[in-house]
Amino acid sequence: MPKIHSLVFDPANAFVPPHGITQAQFDSLKDRLVACRAEMLAADVDSNEAHRSGGQFLEMPERLLDAYQSDRENSQLGRILKTASRLSTLVDKVVVLGAGSSFTGARALMEACCHPYHNELGRDQRGGKPRLYFAGNNFDNDRSQALLDFLEIDSKSDGPEGKWALVVISESGETLETAASFRQFYTKLKSLVGEELLADYIIPVTGQTSRLASLAEAIGCKERYLIPAGVGQQFSVFSAVGLLPAAILGIDVVKLLESASAMNTHFRTAERGQNAVMDYVAVNHLLEEKGVSTRVLLVRCKSLEAVGIWYDQMLAERRGNQENGDLALTCVNSRDVNSRGRQLRRDARDKVINNVILGSWRSDPLPIGESNWDHDGLNSLAEKTLPQIMDAAVEAANRAYREDGWPTTNLHMRAANEEGLGQLFQLLMLATVLEGRLIGISPYGQPRVEKYEKYLNQLLREDVAS
Repeated sequence: MPKIHSLVFDPANAFVPPHGITQAQFDSLKDRLVACRAEMLAADVDSNEAHRSGGQFLEMPERLLDAYQSDRENSQLGRILKTASRLSTLVDKVVVLGAGSSFTGARALMEACCHPYHNELGRDQRGGKPRLYFAGNNFDNDRSQALLDFLEIDSKSDGPEGKWALVVISESGETLETAASFRQFYTKLKSLVGEELLADYIIPVTGQTSRLASLAEAIGCKERYLIPAGVGQQFSVFSAVGLLPAAILGIDVVKLLESASAMNTHFRTAERGQNAVMDYVAVNHLLEEKGVSTRVLLVRCKSLEAVGIWYDQMLAERRGNQENGDLALTCVNSRDVNSRGRQLRRDARDKVINNVILGSWRSDPLPIGESNWDHDGLNSLAEKTLPQIMDAAVEAANRAYREDGWPTTNLHMRAANEEGLGQLFQLLMLATVLEGRLIGISPYGQPRVEKYEKYLNQLLREDVAS
C-alpha cells in the first residue's frame, strides 16, 4: 500500500451496536466504491469532461509540480513564489478579498500552518513575511470600516511597515460581497500609493474573461493569476486561490502540493479497507443511509477549526441542490465538550463524530505546574502536560460514545503542518467527489441561489430608483 505518513483513518469505533454499522455492510459497499473510483479517475483525467464538470482539481498538484520542475522561473508556482517574495519586501500587510471557498481555504491554510498570533508578531519575528487579513465575504459594515481604519492608522510608517497590498479573488468578478469590498479597499489603497503605482499593489486571481480580469487590464496589473476553468470553486485550494496567500505567509507550498499528490497516489492504488478516502466515504455514507443526518468534524486544536469550516462549506455546496443533504458541523474539543457535546449527544441515532487527532504539537509540552495553595487540587497532576490531558480527553470521549453505542471515527494526523494539511485537504476533496458519485449527484454542482441573487439585486435597484 502506498505510504501516506501523516494521515491514518481508523473506523473501528463506527462498528458499534446499536447505532453503528456492521462489517457486512462495510464489505457490501466495496464493489460500488471501486467502480465509482474508476469512474471518477477516468472522468477527471479526461480534459474535456473534467473541464465541463469542474473536476480538474484531482491532478492539479501533479500538474503544478511538473511545470515547476520543468521551468521554475515561468511556471505558475514559480510566479507565485516570485510574487510572494516581491510583496514581502514591498509591504507589511496584505488584504485578501474573496468569498466562499476562496476565503475559507486560504484562511484555513493560514490558521493551520502559521503561528497562532502571526499578525501580532513583529516583522522580524515573522521572518519579514506580511501580515494577512481577510475581507470581502459578507456585508459586515463595522468590520470592513474597522479594517480600513486600521490600515490608515498603520500606514504612517516609512518603508514596508507603512504599506499594504490587495489580493482580490473572484472567478467571475461579479460576487457582490467581494466586488463592493474591492471598490472600498481600492479607493483607500489609491489614496496611499497614488494611481501611478497602484498596479504594483493589486494582484487579481480570477477567470480568463471575467469582469475582474477586464478591470485588472484597465488598472495595468502585471501580476495576474487565473482560476482554472476546470476547477470548481470549492476545490480550488491548491490553485492560486489558496497557494498565493499561503506563499505570501511563507508556507511551503511545494510541500503542500507534494503531500496532496501523495494522497492522490494512495487513493488511486490502495485497496478498500486500506484506502483512507474510500473507507472514510464508506463509513459516513452507510451511517447516512441508517439515518445519520449530521456529520461532526471534531478537531482537537483551534488551529484546525478553519479547516473544518472550509469542509463544512464544501459539503454544503456539494449537497446544496439535494433536498435531504446531510448537515456538516465543526467543533473544537475540549472547548465545546460542556456545551455542544451535550447537545449533540441528545440523540445518538442521527449524528456521527469524525475526530481529527493530532499526534504532535509545534511547541514543547506545557505542564500544569505546581501551586503553593493547590486551591484547585491539581498538584497531584502537576507533571501532566496539556498534550497528555488532550490525549486523555480524546480517549474519555470515545469511551463514553462507545458505551452509548454512538459511532465515531478517528483520523490521526501526525502534525498540523504542510505535509499533514496537504494530505488532509486532498483527502476531504477526494472523499466529497467520490461520495457524490456514489449517491448519483454532481459533486461539482453549486447550490441554487438564483432566487436569492434575483431578489437581492431587485431590492437594491428598487432602492436606487426610489
